[in-house]
Amino acid sequence: MSAIVPPLNHPCWLRLANGGLSRITTKHLGTQLMTKRLERSAAPAPDRAAEIHSFFARWERALPNEIAQLSRA
Repeated sequence: MSAIVPPLNHPCWLRLANGGLSRITTKHLGTQLMTKRLERSAAPAPDRAAEIHSFFARWERALPNEIAQLSRA
């Protein structure tokens, strides 16, 4: 069974946007690059949260281990 991306209104997205993304363990290069870019971003947290959600929704099939960590981040 694959991991399911939580809906955009789930609190994990704001936690990830406010620094939690760095606690996700990943070997996926795209996720690593997005994390570094968003760490430097001046965009408001809700915008970063929406971007993170969109990324995980798009790459859901390739990121089951990372998605399983979202609630803990």
